[in-house]
Amino acid sequence: SVGMEDGTAVDSAPYVVVLMGVSGCGKTSVGLKLSEIWDADFRDGDDYHPPENKKKMSEGHPLNDTDRKSWLETLSKLIGDYIKNKKRLVVACSALKKSYRDILRGSGEDG
Repeated sequence: SVGMEDGTAVDSAPYVVVLMGVSGCGKTSVGLKLSEIWDADFRDGDDYHPPENKKKMSEGHPLNDTDRKSWLETLSKLIGDYIKNKKRLVVACSALKKSYRDILRGSGEDG
């Protein structure tokens, strides 16, 4: 049985937690600690951006909704795989718009 520091069992906890927030707010720090306590894998959503998004961001250009779509779909698939396999995952991801969160939940326009 995996437990929190206060001894609370987390066996009935969800398989995936997505930490959302603006850049620099501590998603990664919190996510790493939570994944350690929860005995879960940790993934930083930024690592899943396609090369063209990384290039655009490195040049100081903001991403638009079209740029983000394939990235969010990749994260949605990752999340779905963890749920399907009943494995625990903590993901740090900005996902500031409801439409982005809908894609992560698998309820975006295409599914």
